[in-house]
Amino acid sequence: MENQIEIFKVLANETRLDMLKWLKDPMNHFDKTTAHLAKNISEKGGVCVGDIQEKANMSQSTVSHYLTMMQRVGLLESERHGKWTYYRRNDERIQEIAEFIKEEL
Repeated sequence: MENQIEIFKVLANETRLDMLKWLKDPMNHFDKTTAHLAKNISEKGGVCVGDIQEKANMSQSTVSHYLTMMQRVGLLESERHGKWTYYRRNDERIQEIAEFIKEEL
């Protein structure tokens, strides 16, 4: 598995871990229907960055930086619709990391 150190650096932050947890079950963590990417637009779904920012109670620049970091190491995927960006977990990559930890560490 490549980028091991970068992945663990990203995971070493409580807020970023919270974001991953929220995105695991977005319907439970983001109650506004406008927070979610409509299923008819994308079967993959996603949560608007503004709603993640609101829940994290942090500046837009910090939240965007965190989301970019998580996307760069493969933990998140994003989809842009107009001026909004929606994020979702990359569960396949998260499973790879879990297997790496189980088998190698």
